[in-house]
Amino acid sequence: MNDLENDKPVHHCGVVGIHSLEAINMPERLFYPLYALQHRGQEAAGLTYRKADSMVTYKDLGLVSQVLGHYLHEEHPSHLGIGHVRYSTTGGSLIQNVQPFHILCNKGEVAVAHNGNISNIDEIKSRLTAEGAIFQSTSDTEVLLHLLSHSRQTDFYDALTETLGQLEGAFSMVFLHGDDLIAVRDPKGFRPLYLGQKDGLTVFVSETCALDLLGIDDYREVLPGEMIVVNESGVTSRIFGVSPKKAHCIFEFIYFARPDSEIFGRSVYQMRQKIGQRLAALDPIQADVVIPVPDSGNAAALGYARAKGIPFEMGLTRNHFAGRSFTLPSQAARDFAVRMKLNPVNFLVEGKSVVLVDDSLVRGTTSKRIVKLVREAGAREVHLRLSAPEIKYPCFYGIDIPTREELISNRLDPDQLAHELGADSVLFLPLDDLKPCAEPNGDDYCYACFSGHYPERLTALCERQTVLKDPGNFPSLPKP
Repeated sequence: MNDLENDKPVHHCGVVGIHSLEAINMPERLFYPLYALQHRGQEAAGLTYRKADSMVTYKDLGLVSQVLGHYLHEEHPSHLGIGHVRYSTTGGSLIQNVQPFHILCNKGEVAVAHNGNISNIDEIKSRLTAEGAIFQSTSDTEVLLHLLSHSRQTDFYDALTETLGQLEGAFSMVFLHGDDLIAVRDPKGFRPLYLGQKDGLTVFVSETCALDLLGIDDYREVLPGEMIVVNESGVTSRIFGVSPKKAHCIFEFIYFARPDSEIFGRSVYQMRQKIGQRLAALDPIQADVVIPVPDSGNAAALGYARAKGIPFEMGLTRNHFAGRSFTLPSQAARDFAVRMKLNPVNFLVEGKSVVLVDDSLVRGTTSKRIVKLVREAGAREVHLRLSAPEIKYPCFYGIDIPTREELISNRLDPDQLAHELGADSVLFLPLDDLKPCAEPNGDDYCYACFSGHYPERLTALCERQTVLKDPGNFPSLPKP
C-alpha cells in the first residue's frame, strides 16, 4: 500500500532523459514519462531542457501535473532534456533539494537527475567542506556536482569517470552537458534504468512503463557500470566501473515498481505472483477469501489465491483521489486518515476468515489500522500475510527504511505481532523462499534490509575502464 503515513519504505525518485534528432516540444515530451513514473516520487517534479546555447530548468514541490502541467499548452522546441520525480530519502522535503540540479562550473553547464542514495556521502561531504565547498541543499546529488567541479581532469568525461569512481551506493542518473545526453548506472546496478529507441528518439527511464506510454518497445537495460552518451553523432557506450557481484534492490519487485513494468530484465507482475504462490505453499491456513492491500499487494494476493484455490476479492477499495498521506495529532484522526484512503466492501468479508496480503511490514502502524478496518467490517478471522521477509535493518541505497529501533520486526516475533496488530496470525515470506523467486540470478539482488548483510564497499571493487563500443552497434538486450 503506497504512502500511508510513511509506514512503508518509500523510493527516492524516478528519472527520464530524452534525445531527439529532430527538434520537438521537449518539456511536453518529458511530461508523459514523468507522469508514468509518478509512483516513484510524489513530493516534487522538475525538468531541464536545452534551449539555444544554454539550459532551462523548472522544478517545484508537487505532483507532475501540478508542477509541469503548464508545459502541455506551451511550445519549447529542443533536442534534449531530462526530468525527475522525487520522494525524499536523503535530504528531506526542501525546495532546494528538488531536481534536476543545474549548475555552471569549470566543467561547463551541467544538469543532473539522480535515482538512489550515495552511501559514502558523509565522508565525501566532510572532505569537501574542509576544502571550502559551500552547499545550497542537503541532497547527496549536489555533492556529486562538487566532486565533478573539483576534479583536476580537464576533459569532462575524464572528470565524470573520476567522480563516479569515488561514489559508493546506488546511482542511476541522467545528465545534460553541452549537446550530450548522458546516462550512468552504478556498477552493482542497485536501481533500474532502461534505454529505448524509436523514430529518432533515444529515451532513458527508470521503468519500462514510461517507455510504453511513448510507444517504444525496442529497449534494453543500461548495464551496471555503463555510461551511455547520446548526441547528434549517435550513441556511445563505455564501461566506467565493474563489480564482481550485482546488488539489484529486491524491494523494486516487492513494492516500488509498477506491475506493468519490466525491471532487471523481468516482469514485475509475474515476480509478484510468483512470490504470492510461494507464500501460499508455506501457509497452513485455509481461509474463505484472499484480499489484497491495494495496490502493491494485488499481484501477490492473486498468486496466493490461485495457489490455494481460495476466492480472490478486492475487498478493500482504495480512494485514489485522497492525495498524499499526512501526520495527524491524534489516534482518532490517524484512523480517519486510513479510512479516507481505504474502505472495506463489507459483504465480501462479513463472517469470513480473511487472508489479508500486503507487501511488507515496517513500523506496523498502518497495518494495525487496516486489520482494524477489516475486523469492523465483520470478518471472523484476519490473517495478515506479507510478501516480504521481516525487515530488520535500515537501507542506505535509496529506501526510506527507518532505524532498527523503529522496525517493528526487531521487537516482536510473528505471534507477538499478531497480538499487537489485532490479527489472528502473521506470516512473512522467509528470505530463503524469496531468493528462489528471483532465480535464475537470485544472488544478484540486495537483501540487506532483511539480512543485515550489506553489499561490500564499491570503491574496493570497481575498476575504472575505458572500454568503448562501436556507436553504430547498439542492439537491444534479449527480453525474458
